[in-house]
Amino acid sequence: MHTVAVLALPGVVPFDLSTPLEVFGRARLPDGSKTYRVLVCAPSPEVRTELMTIHAPFGLEALATADTVVVPGCDDVLASPPAEAISALRQAANQGTRIASICAGAFVLAAAGLLDGLGATTHWLAADLLARRYPAIDVRPNVLYVDNGQILTSAGAAAGIDLCLHMVRRDHGSAVAADAARLSVVPLEREGGQAQFIVHELPPVPQGSIMEPVLAWIEENLETQLTVQQMAARCGMSERTFNRRFREQTGTTPLQWLLRARVRRAQYLLENTGHGVERIAQQAGFGSPTAFRERFRRVAGVAPQAYRASFRGEP
Repeated sequence: MHTVAVLALPGVVPFDLSTPLEVFGRARLPDGSKTYRVLVCAPSPEVRTELMTIHAPFGLEALATADTVVVPGCDDVLASPPAEAISALRQAANQGTRIASICAGAFVLAAAGLLDGLGATTHWLAADLLARRYPAIDVRPNVLYVDNGQILTSAGAAAGIDLCLHMVRRDHGSAVAADAARLSVVPLEREGGQAQFIVHELPPVPQGSIMEPVLAWIEENLETQLTVQQMAARCGMSERTFNRRFREQTGTTPLQWLLRARVRRAQYLLENTGHGVERIAQQAGFGSPTAFRERFRRVAGVAPQAYRASFRGEP
């Protein structure tokens, strides 16, 4: 029987910990027999979290005999993992054991040096930090999971379910994975990636900046066909000077700012109204529904209707 060792480190996120327990623990073959033996292991018998204390029946020695090791995320991504846990992970990797992380568990794999030179992902809120802290990793913030063969990583929370189902499918095929997905009441594959969940904040502008009034004016007039010439005139500047000042104070161009603001407006309308795509395209200032769909998919990773279905609970 395939053994999955789930590593519980201090501050482990309970949701991340429970994901592989549920998916692998419930997976079954067509004859109904169990296909995985799931072990919770830790550096010490008890693991404290913000919400509870977890009892771990197995120690780190379980990693040496496991076929798969899953590392859930921890509350403090900057905390140094226990040295003995890092050593056990490296030993397992050297033996060829499959190792996967859920959410911020990627930081533990990174600390062990297991992600150097590989593609990886984590929760979108922590992706920039992972990239800065470990520049040897090719961080991919827009995907739900990355499979490098032996080493796998997933994005935040529910993306861990996607990754676990992916591993079940790798091990036993689509029929067993589809059955596991039904038991978890989730689709075997989700449309799009992590990009649809990212909050695309507008770049910060210093308070009192000469750009503040024109940015507020842009937000109030997104539905109109704004031009850089109009924006510059609003500030009493030439286009060349306006473009230079705008980039200096926002870090981006006027048109990129405008497009990002329009996508944010469209996201709000998709989440909070029943307006059709054509009307939302007009309200957000896109020239046509086609232009809206293309830009929205490029930013969010899914079509507008799929985004609405995800965030309004529509089938």
